[in-house]
Amino acid sequence: MGEVLEVADGVGGELVLRRDGEALEVIENGVFLMDTRNGESERLLVTGAADLLAPGARVLIGGLGVGFSLRAALDHPRVGSVVVVEREAAVIAWNRTGPLREVHGSALADPRVRVVEADLVPWLAGCGETFDALCLDIDNGPEWTVTPGNAALYGESGVDGLARLLRPGGVLAVWSAGAAPAFTDRLRERFSDVRVVEVPVLRGEPDVLWFARS
Repeated sequence: MGEVLEVADGVGGELVLRRDGEALEVIENGVFLMDTRNGESERLLVTGAADLLAPGARVLIGGLGVGFSLRAALDHPRVGSVVVVEREAAVIAWNRTGPLREVHGSALADPRVRVVEADLVPWLAGCGETFDALCLDIDNGPEWTVTPGNAALYGESGVDGLARLLRPGGVLAVWSAGAAPAFTDRLRERFSDVRVVEVPVLRGEPDVLWFARS
């Protein structure tokens, strides 16, 4: 079962941080949410987008997780600044001063990083900012959302809204734990260049990444 390190009340329910061998895990309401065992696809979500950008890019990361994506962004030579939007205060604290900071070398202390504690979907609707890349990892996928309200993000109007937040030549990158052909079609209706990347995992379907650019 692992060693429970901390328990906190979160927006989505009870959050538990536990250690299982060398890995750290985050559990929400008794259901596995994320861990520190691999992170290949989470890193590629950011590096794949940043590779398409000019130096000094402004990147938004939706979902802090265990910090894999943030670390990858800060290590990429084309990323100038990062805004991270995370709704769970406990996840931010565990990454800032708790055990998860070991995973990414205290990435939240980097002066290029701004952390926003907010639910991503309404925050994006009212933020009034633009970005060179939007890297979204807040759900298990477009067809498997953490909360019902997130589904709107992946619909036609949601995709249009995301596109409006991108600067010219900007990239929309989305992470999923499985394929979502309807979402692929929706992106291709809105963006001229859409790449779908499958990342094999130890068990089950491969993770899927979308990189969409006009």
